[in-house]
Amino acid sequence: MMQPLDEAIDHVRGPGAARLIVEYGDYECPYSRRAFREIEQVERRLRDGVRFAFRHFPLNEIHPHALAASAAAEAAALQRQFWAMHELLFHRQSALDEDDLRRYAADLELDVALFDSDRVGVDVLGRVRRDVESGIATGEVQGTPTLFIDGIVHLGPYDVSSLMEALAR
Repeated sequence: MMQPLDEAIDHVRGPGAARLIVEYGDYECPYSRRAFREIEQVERRLRDGVRFAFRHFPLNEIHPHALAASAAAEAAALQRQFWAMHELLFHRQSALDEDDLRRYAADLELDVALFDSDRVGVDVLGRVRRDVESGIATGEVQGTPTLFIDGIVHLGPYDVSSLMEALAR
C-alpha cells in the first residue's frame, strides 16, 4: 500500500478533491521522462480533475546522475522552485552533471551557493531517502516510472489515453 500524501512534504499540484496520480520516478530514466510528458498532457486535459505528485526513486545503479538530479530538485524546492527544476531536469535529461545542475539553478534565479550547500545536505538527502523508502515499502515500486492512481498501483500503460481511461473508472 502506498504511503498517503503528506501535504507538508510531498510535491503535489492540482485541486485537493481531484483524482490523484503519484509517480515514483528517476530524472535520468527515459521512461520516467515519457511518463512526465504523458501526465502533463493529462493535467492539461483534465485541469481541475487531476492532482499529480512526484516522488523520487533514483536508480543509482543504472543512472549515475539520478541521485544528484533528485537532490537538485529538492534543493530547488527549498527555494520554492521544485516544479520548475522538475521540468528542466526532464527536458534536459541528457545533461545532468554538476555544471549542468548549477546552470539550471542559475537559470531559475536561485541562490546558487545555497542551492549547492542544500543539495549535499542531510535534509535534502533525507527527503530523497524518504521517497525511496516509501516506494520500497509499497512492495510495488521495482523500477521507474511506477504510477499509483488514488493509492492503487497502475499496472497498465501510461500513455495519455490509458491514463485518461484509468482516471475515468
